[in-house]
Amino acid sequence: MTSFDSSPQFNVWRTLLALAIVLVMLATSGWTAARHQRGDTNPLQRALNAWSDGRFQGKALPDADAPSAKLAGFFASLSRAQRLDLAERYPLAVGNMNGAPPKLRYRANRIALEEAVVVERERVRDHRLSTEGRQEADRRMHRFLSLLHPKRHVLAFDPTGRGRVAEVFGNLNRAARVSVVVPGIDTDVLTYERTYRTFSAPAGMAKSLYKAERAQREGSLPRSASGAPRVAVIAWADYTSPAGIGVDAVTAKRAEDGAVRLSDLVRSLPGKKSVALYCHSYGSVVCGVSARDLPSRVTDIAVAGSPGMRAANAAQLGTGARIWAMRDQDDWIGQIPNLELAGVGHGTDPVSAEFGARVLSANGAAGHAGYFEPGTESLDNFARIGVGAYQTLRCAAGTNSCYHDAEDVVSA
Repeated sequence: MTSFDSSPQFNVWRTLLALAIVLVMLATSGWTAARHQRGDTNPLQRALNAWSDGRFQGKALPDADAPSAKLAGFFASLSRAQRLDLAERYPLAVGNMNGAPPKLRYRANRIALEEAVVVERERVRDHRLSTEGRQEADRRMHRFLSLLHPKRHVLAFDPTGRGRVAEVFGNLNRAARVSVVVPGIDTDVLTYERTYRTFSAPAGMAKSLYKAERAQREGSLPRSASGAPRVAVIAWADYTSPAGIGVDAVTAKRAEDGAVRLSDLVRSLPGKKSVALYCHSYGSVVCGVSARDLPSRVTDIAVAGSPGMRAANAAQLGTGARIWAMRDQDDWIGQIPNLELAGVGHGTDPVSAEFGARVLSANGAAGHAGYFEPGTESLDNFARIGVGAYQTLRCAAGTNSCYHDAEDVVSA
């Protein structure tokens, strides 16, 4: 872990440097970023409007923004054929509807992805677009085709703008413990997965964590009656992250929007399963903003490579969840000043003593994007949190009580 000089002179220097960075960002980016809202060309909004105007068995459909429990009750009152009919009529709406059964959302999003492939294929052939525009359409088309693989379970999908997606690894209905990976800046449908640096992208992060959690349960904890480890992991790239290191990256606007979506997701998960959040980089800002409103089923929030959680200390997050933090010694985020001034900056460094998080080892992570690489202590620690094996965690160098008062889960 990087050590920091706490002298007054050093703190003044950090503050001046932070102000200089902010001024440069404001000069080059402006106070506000264009949101690129496209009105009636927004596919998801069109789908939601159609749902709002639709009727089923002579009655109006429930509000798509209704509490997930109410929507779950609505879908539970329908037959399987009726649910499938709604998914086929309103695929993009049902596929993004918290409260709809996961398997129904998977089916709806397959239909929505198939429709999106057709749209992008037409754009590829549209010579009114620039060469760059057609190339982007081709990349999007191939991304959607990848997500259509029969073994993939897409929990949320929105092709609007840069695009959003969430995917489940494992059986969400049967899992007793669910882990949610919340990524940072520059996350969209094109960066959701990568062929190279696989484990730096949300899909690779979640898949790596799922495999590690399964290995942990198979090696040390009881398994379900069927013999399959009861864990599931969600790659949650279902918020609009900042694009690049600009004003959005040093303010909370994107995090505030994402926090609402994250809380809605957690509340909508079926059953009484416990949830752990793994928040990387700007994703830790999202988790910090959402912490106070998260339900009690969230037992753990783990941040890696965090610029701050919009809080002066862990207690200020207002959650009963355990707060874990880690940072590799080579992570460049450690050189960013930690402060919050006039809404700019994200607050105290989560790995600092004054923040009060449980600080874990990240040995082997190698930089800002390596925390989910197989073979690292960072991934191993994440997996142990995910299965509830707290007493076997590896603390950061110089500490040996990061797991104090955290009891292992012996049945889940």
